[in-house]
Amino acid sequence: MKNTFKYLEFGTGGMRGIMGIGTNCMNECIIGKATQGLANYLIKTTGEVGKTKGVVIGYDSRINSVEFAERTALVLCANGIKTYLFDSIKSTPELSFAVRELKCQAGIMITASHNPKEYNGYKVYWKDGGQLVEPQASGIIEEVNNTDEFDDVKVITREKALASRLLTILSDELDSKYLESVKKETILNNLTKDIKIVYSPLHGTGGRPVKRLLEELEYTNIYVVDGQFEPNGEFPTCHYANPEDESAFKLSVELANKKEINICVANDPDTDRAGMMVKEDGEWVYFNGNQIGALLLSYILEHSKEIKKNSAVISTIVTTPMLDLLARDYNLKVFRTLTGFKYIGEKIREFEEGKYDNSFLFGMEESIGYLKGDYVRDKDGILGVMLIVEMCSYFESIGTTPLKELNKLYDKYGWYSEITYPVTRVGEKGQEEISTMMSELRKKDSKEFLEEKVVTRYDYKYDELGLPKSNVIQYILEDGGYITIRPSGTEPKIKYYIYTKDISKEKADKKLQDLLEKLKEYMESLLG
Repeated sequence: MKNTFKYLEFGTGGMRGIMGIGTNCMNECIIGKATQGLANYLIKTTGEVGKTKGVVIGYDSRINSVEFAERTALVLCANGIKTYLFDSIKSTPELSFAVRELKCQAGIMITASHNPKEYNGYKVYWKDGGQLVEPQASGIIEEVNNTDEFDDVKVITREKALASRLLTILSDELDSKYLESVKKETILNNLTKDIKIVYSPLHGTGGRPVKRLLEELEYTNIYVVDGQFEPNGEFPTCHYANPEDESAFKLSVELANKKEINICVANDPDTDRAGMMVKEDGEWVYFNGNQIGALLLSYILEHSKEIKKNSAVISTIVTTPMLDLLARDYNLKVFRTLTGFKYIGEKIREFEEGKYDNSFLFGMEESIGYLKGDYVRDKDGILGVMLIVEMCSYFESIGTTPLKELNKLYDKYGWYSEITYPVTRVGEKGQEEISTMMSELRKKDSKEFLEEKVVTRYDYKYDELGLPKSNVIQYILEDGGYITIRPSGTEPKIKYYIYTKDISKEKADKKLQDLLEKLKEYMESLLG
């Protein structure tokens, strides 16, 4: 009899869901199914070579992460696959580093990133240390979907796995190598290191490695939010452990006010993201991912000792247009990818393989994710903190601030306002409505949109710019603004990304609100 239960979907990068009992939740049974599918694909496509190279497994501070990681390891070992399992929590970037350093065939990170505490996840990496892309993604999905979670999953005991030497437990031996790789990405080494910074790992994996890194770099005034330093999957001091959300900085700001400090930085639980707040004229200002990224790129371009002529910046199609203007001033090329850092990692690999005559300088996405250097293939929040602290230290040394420097960029390149606006519909009917919206949108004239002149319309469903096909439409406006419309592939949700550009913040903000209201009304009108 055909199984009619709904399964937690294993997507192109893995899976993420609420922990609980049942086929649509994260639990050891579903972890086993996913791992057996991965094992089947690895053995079919790489044979004994892949089995010997093996898989490395990391996990964060979330509830059940240890148990899920061990289950993953024992299923892999039961399939004869060499397996490396960390004995304590590690960050996502260190997992990516471990795949490359150990020369593994694949890696697995047990994490739900910045999701609420009820969630956990399972993220798969391939041999270059990057998240799954094609053709591996589709191949593994097919194997997972064809695996029965009860009858097909192989598993052995931890004792047998250790005795067979298929399982190797990793302690802290990779920590130093990883942090040394991060340190190589510093820009200016002769700065004074007495800047005062408040740092929080938000109960995640970043606390100890970030503290160690900054101490080794001789920063002497780093104040850690004590109540958020220890890993804790309950995230007891913040309802949403995501530095994309200003509320995550509440305790950081309180400590900063007490210590008369003007800069706060924070990581998300798996430490692939880094956020910042700055106090200017007595008011705390939140910096979004685009603003931090633009500042970092400007700092890197201005102060790097040597930048290769063929260097390139890699970002996503929904990241700030200011990057293109910054890069142009230094005769650098900007490559745009689909949303998701895995595509940035893929592009770096293509550089290495000679597909393009470019070398990687800097990568970023709007969701506070950054990478400099090629030691990992994912965004690195530990590197992000280091670069933010160094940049702020430099600003302080010349008597300026992050906000003043950001405003200088706006004065030079134009004032940008931005919003990401999600619209959620309900159920199957909602999915159909979103499909109708996108279908009707594709029928419309592309020379003008929402009474704005359009320079170019990209429809990524039809392989625009050589990118993988994706159900995304983007309008590049004559005034330098962007409008991007992107439905979710897994739920009845659609996102509107809008960038407006004008001669002042006030005008850009007003234009943004006007465009958003027009867009919301227009998209609803497509339903008839």
